[in-house]
Amino acid sequence: MRVLAVEDDEGIAHGLGLALRQEGWAVDIAPSVAAAWAALCAEPFEMVLLDLGLADGDGLQVLQRLRAAPAGALPDAATPVVIMTARDQVASRIAGLDTGADDYVSKPFDAGELAARMRALRRRFAGRAQALLCWGDLQIDPAARSVRRGGQAVELSTREFGVLITLMEARPRVLSRTQIEASLYGFEQLLDSNAIEVHVHHLRRKLGDGVIRTLRGVGYFVPPEPAP
Repeated sequence: MRVLAVEDDEGIAHGLGLALRQEGWAVDIAPSVAAAWAALCAEPFEMVLLDLGLADGDGLQVLQRLRAAPAGALPDAATPVVIMTARDQVASRIAGLDTGADDYVSKPFDAGELAARMRALRRRFAGRAQALLCWGDLQIDPAARSVRRGGQAVELSTREFGVLITLMEARPRVLSRTQIEASLYGFEQLLDSNAIEVHVHHLRRKLGDGVIRTLRGVGYFVPPEPAP
């Protein structure tokens, strides 16, 4: 659950990073148009939070280039984008949405509301309407960051929860270790070479062996439905 926050105000960027990391997001900060474009060319992101008034240009330039990118030119040109800006005039909101933004929040904004909007966008892009993720008797509440199996609460670490959400939303696709790492860790975060394997091992111990499967030599996946 990786997000790129394009924000040149250090105070806002720091506070936003803290708030979103508490929500389980891996956050990369880009303080300029150039830095934002370099990040988007290098890595896939689940979401982009885009300020407009940047020191080296307008954030709409980033959005226009992102949406106009030909197929295969970027890791994910369809990445959901939320504009966050002090430009709260109706004309500015219309311009941002018509350029390709998926949502628009005006500064100052409440971090809780922003997180809720981000969860709503993830649901929409995952093609589901309900807030809970369900798989058999497994229930995951992304908003409360809680997991229940057979009606019993299951305590997961932040990383374990992130791995589980990533695989559940991708099911039944197989994700490689590199793809899972890219979803959970920012540019500046160091991780052990076997970190994903350790998280999967812990998840299997807590949830049972049937939830996360291994396709040897390829990666991990959650089956479409539990085995009868």
